[in-house]
Amino acid sequence: MRTQVAIIGSGPSGLLLGQLLTEAGIDNVILDRVGKDYILGRVRAGVLEEGTVRLLDRAKSGARLHAEGLPHDGFSLAFDGRDHRIDLHGLTGGKRVVIYGQTEVTRDLMARREESGAPVIYNAANVQPHGFDGETPYLTYEKDGMSHRIDCDFIAGCDGFHGVSRKSVPEKAVRSFEKVYPFGWLGVLADVTPVDHELIYANHPRGFALCSMRSMARSRYYIQCPLDEKVEDWSDDRFWDELRRRLPVHHAEALTTAPSFEKSIAPLRSFVAEPMRFGRLFLVGDAAHIVPPTGAKGLNLAASDVYYLFSGLAEHYHDCSNAGLDAYSAHALARVWKAVRFSWWMTTMMHRFPDTGDFDQKIQEAELDYLTHSLAASTALAENYVGLPF
Repeated sequence: MRTQVAIIGSGPSGLLLGQLLTEAGIDNVILDRVGKDYILGRVRAGVLEEGTVRLLDRAKSGARLHAEGLPHDGFSLAFDGRDHRIDLHGLTGGKRVVIYGQTEVTRDLMARREESGAPVIYNAANVQPHGFDGETPYLTYEKDGMSHRIDCDFIAGCDGFHGVSRKSVPEKAVRSFEKVYPFGWLGVLADVTPVDHELIYANHPRGFALCSMRSMARSRYYIQCPLDEKVEDWSDDRFWDELRRRLPVHHAEALTTAPSFEKSIAPLRSFVAEPMRFGRLFLVGDAAHIVPPTGAKGLNLAASDVYYLFSGLAEHYHDCSNAGLDAYSAHALARVWKAVRFSWWMTTMMHRFPDTGDFDQKIQEAELDYLTHSLAASTALAENYVGLPF
């Protein structure tokens, strides 16, 4: 098989890149080691920046998002038993975010790709990129007991943190930066009305909590927990009781509970790999960087990577220029590091760390007080939360 761009990974970044290329008349093939049902079964983020929404519209995959997504003009920081609302819309000149689950984004992109007839090869085993340091890259994979090869011009590695793309690069060619946080998030999904119409980020002596939603009938809640906690030790009743303790009283009293249908513990880390280009192989999204979910940046960072790479590929094929591709890594990483900084800042400000002393605790309290009483500080938070331009 021969194509122009071979894409490893059919998560939202791979599907978004593939569909943008297809709509632009650039041939591409997507491969994934697992099947559709497995991909759609993964529970991920749900806060979309306006730039991400624009890209989904450009990929002709945004109709259901606009019909069912929940626009949010602000969110609350809860501490000292009170809410402190951050007016995203007012502080940023009219910008907002949209609550729409990543699974639904993936479903919409899959549907659009099927409509367009562009190929996706699921359950492709042992996918391996070759020759990306030269002029003739290609992929090999196995399916149905047979070996296959795809020749291409470029390879996009959209296969996540544990994928083969970054692992295929010589170790000395990559510089990695990582910070592992000493806690995780225990999260549940339940079909209950959200406790509030906007997200609540809570700082409490017992630990962080987040009240989010997927729709007005489905809620996503998180609490900070030690890394050695086990999901099976957390009954639904124990989770709801702990969440109530960490919320202001009026929210705790309004909380509706029901049996959860998904419960998991996610560790928190920051990770960046530099550069994001190796010859004709480009890393995209989680293949190159991970951020803690506190700042709602993971999916949105992947979308901005896709924007820079798609723009460079379109320029290559339509204008015979490599300027965009040559600048891809620098442009993407400049935005990545700003989002990494913001996510780190939100995480350190909202969580209780095991080794926090009295001095550090007073600094955190002063930070929250300053943030919610300074127009300049609140504006900086809002500007980063709605998403820096790309």
